[in-house]
Amino acid sequence: MTDSKYFTTTKKGEIFELKAELNSDKKEKKKEAVKKVIASMTVGKDVSALFPDVVNCMQTDNLELKKLVYLYLMNYAKSQPDMAIMAVNTFVKDCEDPNPLIRALAVRTMGCIRVDKITEYLCEPLRKCLKDEDPYVRKTAAVCVAKLHDINAQLVEDQGFLDTLKDLISDSNPMVVANAVAALSEIAESHPSSNLLDLNPQSINKLLTALNECTEWGQIFILDCLANYTPKDDREAQSICERVTPRLSHANSAVVLSAVKVLMKFMEMLSKDLDYYGTLLKKLAPPLVTLLSAEPELQYVALRNINLIVQKRPEVLKHEMKVFFVKYNDPIYVKLEKLDIMIRLASQANIAQVLAELKEYATEVDVDFVRKAVRAIGRCAIKVEQSAERCVSTLLDLIQTKVNYVVQEAIVVIKDIFRKYPNKYESVIATLCENLDSLDEPEARAAMIWIVGEYAERIDNADELLESFLEGFHDESTQVQLQLLTAIVKLFLKKPTETQELVQQVLSLATQDSDNPDLRDRGYIYWRLLSTDPVAAKEVVLAEKPLISEETDLIEPTLLDELICYIGTLASVYHKPPSAFVEGGRGVVHKSLPPRTASSESTESPETAPAGAPPGEQLDAVPTQGDLLGDLLNLDLGPPVSGPPLAASAVQMGAVDLLGGGLDSLMGDEPEGIGAPSFVAPPAAAVPANLGAPMGSGLSDLFDLTSGVGTLSGSYVAPKARLRSGFGHTEASLSRAAPAVGHPEAGTPGRPGRVLLLIPRLTWSSPGGPGRCGPSESPLQVWLPAMKAKGLEISGTFTRQAGTISMDLQLTNKALQVMTDFAIQFNRNSFGLAPAAPLQVHAPLSPTQTVEISLPLSTAGSVMKTEPLNSLQVAVKNNIDVFYFSTLYPLHILFVEDGKMDRQMFLATWKDIPNENEAQFQIRDCPLNAEAVSSRLQSSNIFTVARRNVEGQDMLYQSLKLTNGIWVLAELRIQPGNPSFTLSLKCRAPEVSQHVYQAYETILKN
Repeated sequence: MTDSKYFTTTKKGEIFELKAELNSDKKEKKKEAVKKVIASMTVGKDVSALFPDVVNCMQTDNLELKKLVYLYLMNYAKSQPDMAIMAVNTFVKDCEDPNPLIRALAVRTMGCIRVDKITEYLCEPLRKCLKDEDPYVRKTAAVCVAKLHDINAQLVEDQGFLDTLKDLISDSNPMVVANAVAALSEIAESHPSSNLLDLNPQSINKLLTALNECTEWGQIFILDCLANYTPKDDREAQSICERVTPRLSHANSAVVLSAVKVLMKFMEMLSKDLDYYGTLLKKLAPPLVTLLSAEPELQYVALRNINLIVQKRPEVLKHEMKVFFVKYNDPIYVKLEKLDIMIRLASQANIAQVLAELKEYATEVDVDFVRKAVRAIGRCAIKVEQSAERCVSTLLDLIQTKVNYVVQEAIVVIKDIFRKYPNKYESVIATLCENLDSLDEPEARAAMIWIVGEYAERIDNADELLESFLEGFHDESTQVQLQLLTAIVKLFLKKPTETQELVQQVLSLATQDSDNPDLRDRGYIYWRLLSTDPVAAKEVVLAEKPLISEETDLIEPTLLDELICYIGTLASVYHKPPSAFVEGGRGVVHKSLPPRTASSESTESPETAPAGAPPGEQLDAVPTQGDLLGDLLNLDLGPPVSGPPLAASAVQMGAVDLLGGGLDSLMGDEPEGIGAPSFVAPPAAAVPANLGAPMGSGLSDLFDLTSGVGTLSGSYVAPKARLRSGFGHTEASLSRAAPAVGHPEAGTPGRPGRVLLLIPRLTWSSPGGPGRCGPSESPLQVWLPAMKAKGLEISGTFTRQAGTISMDLQLTNKALQVMTDFAIQFNRNSFGLAPAAPLQVHAPLSPTQTVEISLPLSTAGSVMKTEPLNSLQVAVKNNIDVFYFSTLYPLHILFVEDGKMDRQMFLATWKDIPNENEAQFQIRDCPLNAEAVSSRLQSSNIFTVARRNVEGQDMLYQSLKLTNGIWVLAELRIQPGNPSFTLSLKCRAPEVSQHVYQAYETILKN
């Protein structure tokens, strides 16, 4: 009879009977009783009352009974910690049992009993088992160390178990090595700063030797450990790849993917010219293809990983297109993933068979799959230019089928083809217009409207077509409404005499009858453009559009590199880094591919570094968990100090100007200073510039803003600085807006209904920032993304104005709860930067709200040299949590106003500073002359002490002083007509020179 009988009993008073049986003298009866107890425990009955009786049964030689008792003990030890201590003696005894299975069983159970009270008693037995003569016991003990470390990390470190674990990596038994690696990896993941797995060529060699002999799961642990190692050069990388390659033919798909991960990572260090590189590419393809013959769930995981591999190295599978062709019985999730990879592998060589296959898919019965197949044809046209004509022909054939959803998808992709190849395939527009009535999906309707608006001059009845969409304007989706508004304005600019009423109608619908702020904003911007300067409107609305890129859904390169390091894990299936879905981020370490060696530089263009940054230096410093320890952990952040409300930053908008500043103040120079715009109302007779045809009374009535609202004077001037737009409106700021056009208060009688005008708040980011005249202000950078700070996004920049350094912050609440109690603190840094006042957010930050704060900084804080010198670690606290981030500040905010040195002092100091402290740099692509350079640098507190002309070269001798009193002397050589300058810097602290050079680059090139 099987053990199922133990699960069928429903007797009452069972506990008492079991108690009696457990205390029986007969071994068989005891064993039967323990089995009944385990069965009851398994189905959820509480049998903890039998704890002492079950523990008494531990004193037995019967291995099966001992296993059952240990199972019970693991389950109930946590709820009965005092009783569990009774079992300690038995554990100690069992760890010295002659039978290795019993010794291993004891040590395994010890690791599973998560009770603090008894852990210290288990250290001695565990130490013995780690040095046991039997490898089975040692491998079990290795895993036990990781479990014990999770319960009490300090105890494990004090007892020296980690060192013993490291010694086990050199064990003669491969399974012991694999378990030791697994245990150390587990501990290292939960303590990223511990550096436990200090791998070197000797330990790597031992791991590779063990790799051939251990079980498949042991191989996975070792391969994952190898993936975290960075070889010292390409020869070592090649040697490791050669020894890992045989794992590609393993039957277990997890081993294969782990081996692929190691090879993909180390290939980064190999030169593409090596014969071995080509051999490795050929060896990678067959195992990946083999994975696609497994069951659908495994296929899907393999395909998600292949998708990443193909994006990183498409040459691996470029000859394997056919294996990604869809089978009739594939589940939809496998079909869609295969389709995606097919497009990524499409090239001129295989496009014919890909298109034939896609056309076949477009006749399938699965609607979602058909839609994706039609879109895929469009993506192929955009990716492979030679196939575009064939793709358009295929799409037209599909449109002729008159299948509704096929037609709609085809129109959406043809719009993208028009964007990629303008003025090439417009002959198909007539065919598209025939299917206008069958379009019922927003995306297809929006695409068709875009086509009609873009090519209005080629479509005779374009106005009639757009008017047909206008009839149900308020029933359309926002996407269609926005597209229709733009298309009709385009049509009006191309055919002004015929479409005045139509444009008047759509602007009225968009601004006065709509509740959608995006639609109203766009409507008012078009209205203002057309009413003030139609020539400018034409330049803006009918501007030449940039060509769309080949593949818009590629993963961003740095994220792709990180995901390649996670092949074979959940991150590679989600296509997201672990930090995006692992709760709390514990154990999440950011990984990246090793840097390419000098010999392996590929012909691919490197990512361009920002101006002034040396190659390879990241401008955004991402802190690790360990970097932020120290002062930031001792935060004493109180609630924000209450103070007077912030002064309103927005200019009161008068009835003259809907945009609060006028187009000429936004677009042109402002001699009177930004922040104090002056509005000049034009004479009543001001009439918009002619658009090439006389405007009828209907249009002039629509655009005549002179009766109470006023038109802006001046014409369009090309913008000379960047506009930063923020859409954080509040009820209060909107209530001060000008009366809407068409409202009785605006002076146009007879149009009922109040319309609230929503215009984006425009923040001027010219040199020096709002009202500043100092050094250039950098655009806002996102320092702390919302996903890493529970919905709080922090952007910012640094400025210096009139001797005061400020950190200009923009806090955005992207969470669903209100944020309050903000405070800020800096870690010690190279120049002693610290907040000079508390972080004052005077009102609770509601969801979706943004607030801008200028935080004054002082240089009187604690000083500690950081790497790099200009890095700043910041902690921000609110009512939700404390968040950490790190950023780099530009050094020129530390240049003080009294940095001009006397000529004689300059000469003496230059001679006094040793020649080895001199650093020379090249500033390229700077077309300024000596006067402009001197003037621009002086505005940033870099002062010209003397100027000479030597053999046609202008020599500027300059000085600057940092807030900590360090002087930097400079010689700038400028050859007239040559955009490259030579900068020599001398300083008693030469480590500053690189950052001063970057400051020069930033100031001169901004």
